[in-house]
Amino acid sequence: MLNISGIPIEVCKKDIKNMHLYVKPPNGNVTVSAPLSMSDEAIERFVRTKVSWIKKQIGKFDNQPRQSEREYVSGETLYVWGKQYYLHTEYGSKNSLVLFGDKAVLTVRRESTAEQRENFVREWYRVLLKAEIARLLPKWEKITGLKATNWQTKYMTTRWGTCNTKTGKIWLNLQLAKKTPECLEYVILHELIHLVEKSHNERFVSLMDKYMPMWREVKTTLNGQILDYME
Repeated sequence: MLNISGIPIEVCKKDIKNMHLYVKPPNGNVTVSAPLSMSDEAIERFVRTKVSWIKKQIGKFDNQPRQSEREYVSGETLYVWGKQYYLHTEYGSKNSLVLFGDKAVLTVRRESTAEQRENFVREWYRVLLKAEIARLLPKWEKITGLKATNWQTKYMTTRWGTCNTKTGKIWLNLQLAKKTPECLEYVILHELIHLVEKSHNERFVSLMDKYMPMWREVKTTLNGQILDYME
């Protein structure tokens, strides 16, 4: 881990030829991938030449609209597949969340805490997301000829998706259930291609271009949509 100009930077040494610098959504975490043979001093020199660019990218994330801290009470907003719903909280003995017009009717126990309500809503999102992944992943596996050995959903604050290239397993961020549907397809394709190409090199880009010519626009849409509250 480096700390340059007050910016924490995660360093990952890999079996690659060139150095790659990333400022990752949704909150601008900075990572650098470097060849195994490269010295720490050389990595630091490289990163220092990119400080102004890094700050500019982080600024984009800092300026993105974010939801306020959740209490799950009437008047707040929820996003489901990119659409904004106004929360209406009712009290009952059984938790439920039902979308009706532009309303999201949340039924919870009156004495429940904000954390308990968030846990319920998060699991509600998980059910939605799993159903869509089960539908879309086979579609993209068929299109690409690439196949994940397994997949799982996970709440992540720095990545939309990730994969283990050794085991072939893919993780997809629960927050994707809040984004427009094409964003999930983009991330699924992105992670499938990582199964055969670890880095974002020319081969990776050419495969993305081949299977989803509009992927850059979708990526911009994804990174521009409203983010969760973060302390």
